[in-house]
Amino acid sequence: MESKRSTYDPTTHLIHGRMRSDAWEYGHHLVPPISTSTTFRLDSTARGAAGFREFGSEEDSHIYIYDRLHEPNKDMLEERLAAAEGGECAVSFASGMAAVSAALGILLKTGEHVLTHRALYGCTHSLLHGWYPKLGIAATDMDLRDVEALEAHIRPETRVVYFESPANPTMDIIDIGAVAAELRRINAERTPETRIWMVIDNTFSTPFCQRPIEHGADIVLHSLTKGISGFGTDMGGVVIGPRGKHADLLMWRKDFGGVLSPRAAWAIMAYGLPSLAVRMRQMQESARQVARYLENHPSVHRVAYAGLPSFEGYEVARRQMTDYEGNFAPGSMIYFELVGDSPQERQEAGARFINHLARNAYTITLAVSLGNVRTLVEHPSTMTHSMIPPEEQEAAGISASGIRLAIGLESVDDLMRDLEEALVASGEAVPA
Repeated sequence: MESKRSTYDPTTHLIHGRMRSDAWEYGHHLVPPISTSTTFRLDSTARGAAGFREFGSEEDSHIYIYDRLHEPNKDMLEERLAAAEGGECAVSFASGMAAVSAALGILLKTGEHVLTHRALYGCTHSLLHGWYPKLGIAATDMDLRDVEALEAHIRPETRVVYFESPANPTMDIIDIGAVAAELRRINAERTPETRIWMVIDNTFSTPFCQRPIEHGADIVLHSLTKGISGFGTDMGGVVIGPRGKHADLLMWRKDFGGVLSPRAAWAIMAYGLPSLAVRMRQMQESARQVARYLENHPSVHRVAYAGLPSFEGYEVARRQMTDYEGNFAPGSMIYFELVGDSPQERQEAGARFINHLARNAYTITLAVSLGNVRTLVEHPSTMTHSMIPPEEQEAAGISASGIRLAIGLESVDDLMRDLEEALVASGEAVPA
């Protein structure tokens, strides 16, 4: 082959080169290289046939054929994500919503029903209540904090109970273990084909702060774009669960697309996951201080943060939101309202507060997303949850005056300095 290659034109060599490298062995790289090929060389038709035949099966040897099936960076990232959550397998996707769609897509079909918590990410709500009815799939919500009321909302056709904890944006804490126990009791009277699956979006917590599978969840998903990536540069999603659902998830990704790019997989694997623990430790410590500062501020009406003893879900959060060493890990997300004699006044004060931050703050940025090294603020009612009708927002506990604050890595003193200036500008605080 070497001697034959020398007879080809130099311009052909520019395209093909040697096509082999003795150094292309992951064990020899301190950081794995980025795989940038969408398709892979096959040595024989037999190898290609084996790759397609084995894909998604227990005998899958990960023969690289095409990026949408398997690819080195995604494979390595998925192995680490499964380990991080304590799951048996993980399949990555192009975005968090692609992961939500896949997790629910493999569990639900026409004529079936999904039960959710009343507060959900706006796009998830849109998927369930805008698109699923067109597919003949029913979705209803309830306050899943009331576990005793769960059975009354279950239908014969219910196949999934889906929620976030903490919920976006209200920070509602659902007792994962209690819901799991109730579903085990209900499933004991059902066949394997009609069992109910518990699916949890763990994006707000990241696996550093909470691992729902440890508390009885069946499937966990994340928007990798948020805390796991951490730097706001790469979009992705992942579904983590039992080995028995691995093939379905892979086939869903293959047939519907939504594939995580190798470059994004590499960045999340090389920078995001390795820095997750150190980022979350600092971010949640800052969040604790900011939450206490806001709770004691005369301009603030109420604060919802899992780490505040005054928070309604505090005791459940202490039990299930723990880091890998067992320490309480309440995360970095805060939801709060400013004071006002009426909801309208609170909403107007909140708008002045956010607008002042957007125009004047150095450490706090008006932007959607969360889990970023930069502190981000947004108004869920008119932004991330705007697709939910106002009356449904109110029923879900999403206040028109609510402010979502995602704490980053800035100096906590600098954060509180910018917050104080914005609270003064909101018209509710008076400078000392």
